[in-house]
Amino acid sequence: MLNEREITDVKKRLRRIGGQINGIEKMIDDRRYCVDVLQQIMAARAALNQVALVMIESHTKSCVVNAIMENRTEEAVDELMGVLSKFTK
Repeated sequence: MLNEREITDVKKRLRRIGGQINGIEKMIDDRRYCVDVLQQIMAARAALNQVALVMIESHTKSCVVNAIMENRTEEAVDELMGVLSKFTK
């Protein structure tokens, strides 16, 4: 679970990403050079990946640790690995 500082940080990042997406849409409308648009898409993806990493770290430090302390290690690790597997695709 995210703490208050992480929530604030993630929300700021998501607002910035929203701005990037709006910028990409404007670039499409303006018929900008495809490579420039693709670079902005890659930047937005990288920013989303950073948000995901914050979420994964928070989940691991809270939910996974709690599950281990409650003897639900295998369940927690399986869930985390499932998420990481999907994240890396």
